Amino acid sequence: MSAPELAPKGFVPNAAQVADGFAGAVGNTPLIRLRRASEATGCEILGKAEFMQPGGSVKDRAGLGIILDAEQRGQLIPGEPGIVVEGTAGNTGIGLTLVANARGYQSIIVVPHTQSREKLDFLRMIGADLRLVDPKPLRDPGHYVNTSRRIAEELAAEGKRVIWANQFGNLANAAFHEATTGPEIWTQTAGRIDAFTCACGTGGTLTGVARALKAKNPKVRVVLADPMGSGMYSWIKTGEVKAEGNSITEGIGQASAVPGNLEHGRAAIDDAVQVDDPTALEQIYDLLLHEGISIGGSAGINVAAAIAVARQMGPGHTIVTILCDGGARYQSKLFNPEFLREKGLPTPPWLA
Repeated sequence: MSAPELAPKGFVPNAAQVADGFAGAVGNTPLIRLRRASEATGCEILGKAEFMQPGGSVKDRAGLGIILDAEQRGQLIPGEPGIVVEGTAGNTGIGLTLVANARGYQSIIVVPHTQSREKLDFLRMIGADLRLVDPKPLRDPGHYVNTSRRIAEELAAEGKRVIWANQFGNLANAAFHEATTGPEIWTQTAGRIDAFTCACGTGGTLTGVARALKAKNPKVRVVLADPMGSGMYSWIKTGEVKAEGNSITEGIGQASAVPGNLEHGRAAIDDAVQVDDPTALEQIYDLLLHEGISIGGSAGINVAAAIAVARQMGPGHTIVTILCDGGARYQSKLFNPEFLREKGLPTPPWLA
């Protein structure tokens, strides 16, 4: 068999694509057809492969957008000392730290110590000043978001050039997705998209993509995917934040407060679906075992929600969702039979 015959179907080399550093490599991730989900529903279910970002997750976009916005505002100046401070479940901290490294800034990242060991180790590896805190409710001064804001305020009082990234309330987060992720999806589907579903951590991805797609076609259905233990499903459905149950997923769902990015984009969201952990894990394991696609917990929620939306809409529709990051960042949890058994959850069949 000749070399050209070995190339994947539809492969076209793109010799003109040379990225200008880290920032230039963010974005333009492919859409992947999820074969089994598509065949099971009679729809085209497509996942945007954000695990292929240079920093490994969709949060590279938020990190780049927030820092570029700070530079445009003069809060950070390329080539001069600056500090980026943020409270995060991990992935935004990774994205911010890598962008900060590339542009000559320091980063201080505050994370609950309960997050996956893999993300914490990665943050240390890439040079973040990692500050671990106990998990506490948002109203508590010791909550990771409140702690990060306090650190930024203290550094500013010392005369340091510093920004508090504030991913939940910083509208540059959603704006970057509106400028990049949404238009990419529209172009990649040639405008043939009927629905978009995505979980909400900060609301940046969901809101930004929703606005971009609705600007092209107001009939595109936008659905929030919510894990158990989050009150965003209730907020979309009833206007009241009411959380029930719990979830092992990290970085998505809000139990008590609506993030500023999501609140600002409420008009672009049509509906919400709720997904429990066993359903999400089923998709995570199925995709890995049968399609060779490794995804994390939030992506499992997204795929399960896309399937639910496809079944609501019926065959013949195209639904796009976000594959936020890869499963390797959750090996100690999602692929740890002992951890899963303690939570009463199914284990990967090949590890059980």
